[in-house]
Amino acid sequence: MAISSDVKPTRMELKRTKARLKTATRGHKLLKDKRDELMRQFLLTVRENKALRQKVEAGLQEAMASMGRASQLMSPEILEQSLLCPKQGVEVELSLKNIMSVNIPEYVFRTRTDAAEDIFPYGYAQTSGELDEALEALSLVFQDMLALAQAEKAMQLMAAEIERTRRRVNALEYVMIPQMEETIRYITMKLEENERSTTTRLMKVKDQILQEAHEFDY
Repeated sequence: MAISSDVKPTRMELKRTKARLKTATRGHKLLKDKRDELMRQFLLTVRENKALRQKVEAGLQEAMASMGRASQLMSPEILEQSLLCPKQGVEVELSLKNIMSVNIPEYVFRTRTDAAEDIFPYGYAQTSGELDEALEALSLVFQDMLALAQAEKAMQLMAAEIERTRRRVNALEYVMIPQMEETIRYITMKLEENERSTTTRLMKVKDQILQEAHEFDY
């Protein structure tokens, strides 16, 4: 691995690079822990999403089957008139849940009124029981659909954060940390060379002084 020409082989630079390496190593471990926890949460959400999707599909099939039976027993005009003016409404509240620095949306489903019969916006004289079953099935599946949307959004956000974290872990593990380790080895080698050169020069100077002193005695 090539060493930058800007690197100065000094003890101060060696100390600074070792401190950076220590920080990078600690950061690498924290990011790996974050990635692993995000993966665990992601897999849990995937399983939750699968179960919710199956539940939603089953609920919609049940509702559509009941609606199909109702449409066979009721005329189109009466069916349309029965559903023209709904009595019930829904409210959705949004909050955020932080999972490993990822803001996951959480939805809270509430009906406008607490009366269970308000999901039926018609009288019972001209309608069939199958229409009641269809609306009841739909009212139950709405909450599951909202939970499914929440799970899918959580999966999307966590997957993006996992990818960002993975890139940062790889950059530290395969680029930055090896570069700093190589720089430390380079500076250490240069300092040792300089120390050996200084020792050799001092020994030569010492020998020269001793020789001159010996000649002076004669």
